[in-house]
Amino acid sequence: MPKLKVSLLTGRTVDQGTGKEYGKLSEEYQKSVTICEIDPNDMKFLGVRENDNVKVTTEFGLVIMKAVKSARAPHPNVVFIPYGPWASIIMDPETHGTGMPSLKGIPAEIESAPKEKVLSLPNLLKEHYRRE
Repeated sequence: MPKLKVSLLTGRTVDQGTGKEYGKLSEEYQKSVTICEIDPNDMKFLGVRENDNVKVTTEFGLVIMKAVKSARAPHPNVVFIPYGPWASIIMDPETHGTGMPSLKGIPAEIESAPKEKVLSLPNLLKEHYRRE
């Protein structure tokens, strides 16, 4: 399966803000922050279609998300993920003394993940923040 090296951007979205009104455990919120907006040509290269699962990997972790065609294309090798718990898993925890991690230009790799599932928020937290 092909893999694509990308620059990852994160940020707030209107859908994410609306989804928070229902609570972070709501389906609306979770659907709004478990997407990865990808250039349509990059989606073709990866062999993924709208709402297929993709694995997003950085040096800090990996998450499974839903692929969504970016309406802001063309922007080859640049993807956008709404800020939230899933994005936090793959962010650099270093805040450089600001209290806020770097949210733009994170080196990442994307690949198709048809057999993987997007984790619910409780399962995401259990898997990534286990007590030892």
